[in-house]
Amino acid sequence: MESGKMKRRNINREDMLELTRRMTRSRHCFSRVAGAYFDREGYVDGTFNIHFLKLSEAEQEKNLKLAKAVPFSDTNRQLKEYEFPKEARIPGGLWQILMALRECELKNDGMLDTLYEILGERLRWKNDFGFYLFYGTYDVPRKGSDKAAQWESEEVYSFLVGIISTLKGEYEMGEPECGFLFPAFSDRSGDFGAIDLFEKNPEKPHRELYKFLQL
Repeated sequence: MESGKMKRRNINREDMLELTRRMTRSRHCFSRVAGAYFDREGYVDGTFNIHFLKLSEAEQEKNLKLAKAVPFSDTNRQLKEYEFPKEARIPGGLWQILMALRECELKNDGMLDTLYEILGERLRWKNDFGFYLFYGTYDVPRKGSDKAAQWESEEVYSFLVGIISTLKGEYEMGEPECGFLFPAFSDRSGDFGAIDLFEKNPEKPHRELYKFLQL
């Protein structure tokens, strides 16, 4: 299903495991989560936008499990990395919207509504579905020549995790069926020119996700 304009790259499994280990309540990797619920025709039924720590402990654990499904999946099979084609990095394009949402830490509801509108137009689902978008940061520690982590930071990696799943009840997300990590986390650093795409069942990919992301 990969078109000629989609350039795929291999993902280092250790990068994903390093990132996943930070996705716990005690480490406070995520600071905000927003989302929307859609009917099968793509119309929004409801939205939310909340600081992660304002969720109950049970809700935090439930949302962490949803978000971790992306980086913790089978690397280079369920989770694949693609470069954004140059024609997708244009003003008003989805790449720019994702960049802006990352920079504002999901605190712009108008921009989120634009994202939901695009998603509803391009994604077709057999049942009612939900889309969650997480904003997180990871203070990447510097590693010495012996690969041991040091106290100094390499960089602060700010990222978005998006997941899509069928609703199993009213406003109740099922297991993530597809999603993404943006920007890609490559060589322990953020790569704004690439995105990691998740497919729970890679043998039956959601082609609309690639259309949504303009890949």
